[in-house]
Parts: sequence; structure tokens; C-alpha cells
Amino acid sequence: MTNNPHPLKVPSMLDALIPVISLVALLSLAVYLFGDDASWGPNQIALTLTSLIAAVIGLKNGHKWDDLKNGVARSINQALPAIFILLAVGALIGTWVMSGTVTAMIYYGLKLLSPSIFFPTTVIVTAIISASIGSSWTTVGTIGVGLMGIAHGMDMSVGMTAGAIISGSYFGDKLSPLSDTTNLSPAVSGTDLYTHIRHMLWTTIPSIAITLVFFTVIGFMSTSTVNLDSINESLDVINANFHTAWYLLLPVVVVLILAVKKMPPFPTILIGALTGGLFAVIFQPDQVLQFVDRSDLSHSMAMVAGVWKAMYGGFSTSTGTEVFDNLVNRGGMQSMLDVIWLILSALMFGGVMEESGLLKRLVESILKMVHSTGSLIATTVVTCFGTNVIASDQYMSIVLPGRMYKLEYEKRNLAPENLSRTLEDSGTLTSPLVPWNTCGAYMSGTLGVATLTYLPYAVFNIISPILAIVYGYLGFSIKKIVPEKKAGEKNEN
Repeated sequence: MTNNPHPLKVPSMLDALIPVISLVALLSLAVYLFGDDASWGPNQIALTLTSLIAAVIGLKNGHKWDDLKNGVARSINQALPAIFILLAVGALIGTWVMSGTVTAMIYYGLKLLSPSIFFPTTVIVTAIISASIGSSWTTVGTIGVGLMGIAHGMDMSVGMTAGAIISGSYFGDKLSPLSDTTNLSPAVSGTDLYTHIRHMLWTTIPSIAITLVFFTVIGFMSTSTVNLDSINESLDVINANFHTAWYLLLPVVVVLILAVKKMPPFPTILIGALTGGLFAVIFQPDQVLQFVDRSDLSHSMAMVAGVWKAMYGGFSTSTGTEVFDNLVNRGGMQSMLDVIWLILSALMFGGVMEESGLLKRLVESILKMVHSTGSLIATTVVTCFGTNVIASDQYMSIVLPGRMYKLEYEKRNLAPENLSRTLEDSGTLTSPLVPWNTCGAYMSGTLGVATLTYLPYAVFNIISPILAIVYGYLGFSIKKIVPEKKAGEKNEN
């Protein structure tokens, strides 16, 4: 609430559209001018400028600067856990590469996986792990990194691989009772967790089936283009530069056990990073010493410095093979700073839009176009995706539309699980498709693939909201509630 003695002016539709149109225009210009590098600086400038535009409109309508500033602070505060997780993942990647954990995943993956089944296997493996631990982020930051390495070793498409990883990870996340979004959606909508999960099966199972068919077909089509010499070369490079054994996969097991035990993601991933550092000291001492390159330090201090350096700056080595060096020379908290910059810039824009009432104005205008069950569900999907674009946060894309549309679903005698399912189908699943959303930035930064590169292959995330809309217009799997009898109304015998 503002302390401004003058009444606030209700924003017009033009007020609400100006920042959005400006954002789309500037982001499009950034992509045109800088291509794949747009997310590493140009997009941040676009978001900052449009935040200023939204703030000016808010000031015009009577909002005080301090209120807008506090709105930004609240928006950023909601994303602080995600920012800390990003830093921890950077540290984990650095120590896991240095310890040989990532290269062990790549080595055994190249040995065991056939190129023809690599993509569908990727979907299945990530789906199982994500469902077990309830976290797409942890799945992508651990198993996903290894699968990307296998794709590089097989000379497979990194965009397709990232799309398969994200599809499987979000399938498991969406259905897991351990997932935060799976618990948040029914809480906002007014239904219970297991009713919500059962109702989601109607859209989730067909979506993952289509995804598996897609990647199976793509896999068999890709076998003719796989470079077997590249696979053998990668195996030779790993054998020549890293000690490889099954027990180097134990840091992965540690993280998965902690996740199943419901330890919060940040300490879970940080413990995984420290475990990787310990394994590097024990099993890859030569790599650590070469990486540190400090003759003035004792052996023990050089080991400490190596783990420390890998956690903040990432790991680097020279194997003589450029493609492999590009794969393993990565990680460190520093590698996530551009991603965090993007998230902060996006949340600044989302915070101003919400505090100034511009976001609410957009949602209310959209609601006026609802005339049927199909259009209501389609509107919910569009609103969730739009909130992911504007507010840059998947939780906001669930809470805000859920809060706005709950009464409308009740008025139309639609069971609350219809709303909770739609929130998941659109709010949760479209979040990694937006480059400046916290999820999109995380997936891109962790997997090393631009969002727009993997977006066409995140089949599960694309199909689910489309199915939700189709079901809405067909009336398929739409659960109705029977209105309660009015007070004093007698039952007929």
C-alpha cells in the first residue's frame, strides 16, 4: 500500500502495453544485432530500459518511487534461493569435471548407449530421476551435464539433447509429489495434491508419449550421421587424461540421496560440489596439480587451492583436442554471473510491472475475452506464459493467474483441479522456454546451450499447454462440480 495522499490512477490498457511492446521490440533488436550472444548483456540492457519505462508510467499514475523500488526488492527476494542454487551448480560442475565424475558419466555413456536410442533414453532417465527427487533443476545440473557430454562425444545435436533433457526433467518434476510447483498449484487452486496429480495424467501421459515417439524417430534418423570416429576419439582422450572408474559416479549418488531425503537444493548441490572436490584430490591429483600450477605451495595446500579454484572459477585443462577441451573447461561460480545478471534484470522489470498494477491490468483485460470453458483454459495458458515472459518467474506464473482465475472457474462450476492442471501445463512447463526467465536462464547456463537453440526440441514443454487448450475446447477430461443445493431447498424423493 502506498502512503501517497493522492489516489492512484488506474492504469489504462495502453499504459500496460507500452512496456511489453517496448520489451519485445528491444529484445528482438538485441537478437538481431547480437544473435546467440544476446543473453550475455544485450538482453539485460533491454530489460533495464523497459523497467525504467514501466517505472515512469507508474510514477505518472501516482505511485511513489520508493513503492516501485520495494516492489523490485520483493521480486528479487523471491528469486534469491534460485540465485544461490545457480552459484552452487557452477561450483559443482567445476569440481565434478576436475574429479572425473563428469568424464566418467561421458565414458560409460559412450560405452553403453547406442546413438539410435540416445535421445529417448535421455528422456526416460531424466524423467525417472526428476520424479524421484522432485527437482528438474537438480536433475539438469547433475545427470543433464553428463548427458550433454555424451552428446558431444557422439557428435549429436546439443540442441536436441538439451530439449530431451528438459522434456524428461520437467515430466518428472511435474508429476512428483516432492516437487514445489506440484504442491503450489493445488494449494493456489483449492484442491489436494493427489487429486491434482491424477488429473494431470490426462495431459501429461499423452505429451510424454508424443515426446518419446518424436525422439525415437529422430534418434533412428540420426544414426546415419553419427561420427563413430568421434566417439572413439573421445574415449581415447578420457583414458589418456583422466582416471576413470565406476566409483567416480558416487558424487552423483550422494546428491540424489540428499535430494530424496528432501534436503534443500542449495546445501545438497554444494555438498555435491565438495564431494567432487574430495574425489578430485584422491583420484585425480595430477590433474589438480597441473590445474593449480603453483610450485610455491606444498602438495596439500595445492590440493586445497585446486578445489577452491575449481569452485569459484571452473576447471580448465589442455588435452590437445579442442572439442574435448571446450567440453571440460567449464564450471565455477563465475560462469553463472551472466545468468544471474539476466535474472536480476528480468525480475526488476517484473517487480515494477506488478507493483505499478500494469501486470494486473493486462490480466483483467484478457479475462474479459473469456466466453466458454475452452476460452477460459486458453486464457489461463496464455496468461501463465505471459507472466513467465513479463515477471520472469515460474512461481509468479502459477500464483498470479491462479489467484486471478480461481473465482471464474468456480462461477463456471469447474472443479479446482482443472485450474491446477492448467497452471502446471502452462506456468511450470513454459518457464524454461523464456531466455530471461529464471528457469530458462538456468537451463541455458547449466547445459551450455542457448534457450532458442533447445526450444524447438523441448517437445514435452510445448505439447502439454497445447493439449490443455485442445481439451478445454473439446470438453475432454474437464471435471465439473455439482452446485450445492441452496439453503432451504428440499430433496425430492
